[in-house]
Amino acid sequence: MEDAMLGLVQQEFVSIWVRDPRIQKDDSWHTHIDYEIGLHTNSMCFQKKISCVRRRYREFLWLRQRLQDNAVLIDLPKLPPRNPFFSQTNNFHVNERMKKLQDFLEAVLEIPLLLSDSRLHLFLQSQLSVTKMEACASGQTRYSVAQAIQRCVWETRRFPLEHRSCCDSECESSSSSSSSSSSSSSSSSLDMILRSDAKASPQDVPPQDGRTSPDSQTVSSHEELFSCMLASPCEEIHIQP
Repeated sequence: MEDAMLGLVQQEFVSIWVRDPRIQKDDSWHTHIDYEIGLHTNSMCFQKKISCVRRRYREFLWLRQRLQDNAVLIDLPKLPPRNPFFSQTNNFHVNERMKKLQDFLEAVLEIPLLLSDSRLHLFLQSQLSVTKMEACASGQTRYSVAQAIQRCVWETRRFPLEHRSCCDSECESSSSSSSSSSSSSSSSSLDMILRSDAKASPQDVPPQDGRTSPDSQTVSSHEELFSCMLASPCEEIHIQP
């Protein structure tokens, strides 16, 4: 029995990579670089076995500080320090930081105690902002950590730039609609609205924007995520100045 359990433990794996740096525009004067974080695992600690999100350097700083606050006695791995001469168009600077960010996450995932931290899971498997992650992990949102991951993880690669804001709103609307469905009076109102919408003329129906909902992305989402798994996690990405 012990040998069987040991075999199961040895078969568990968690693969993490940081790659694909992209320069994002904050406003007319400021830009930043974010990185793709890919996760592939069969560990029961993770809700999603395959996920891809994008994070920037200062979000890594937030994650390390929160992990340290919750695990005071653990000596956490170091992040690459801030470099006052860091250039977003310097390939060496970008690739060096990217490699050290991956080393940091690999070391974090080797510490079993940290795998129970909800902030780590939101960081790796949702595209919520730092403020939303804080609120969600503290139970101050109408959606749970599991709901945030479920709603956010599949659309990240298809809509990387605009997904963060829509993810927040979708999580809010999902939790509010689930709570209202438990009330019979809300169900009656919903039936009335559906009947009125059925009688609406075609010109009253708003045009579709062509996007698919996260729940409808099944095969295509899996294929896209598995395709990113096949690429080498250590490949260097060169940014054109």
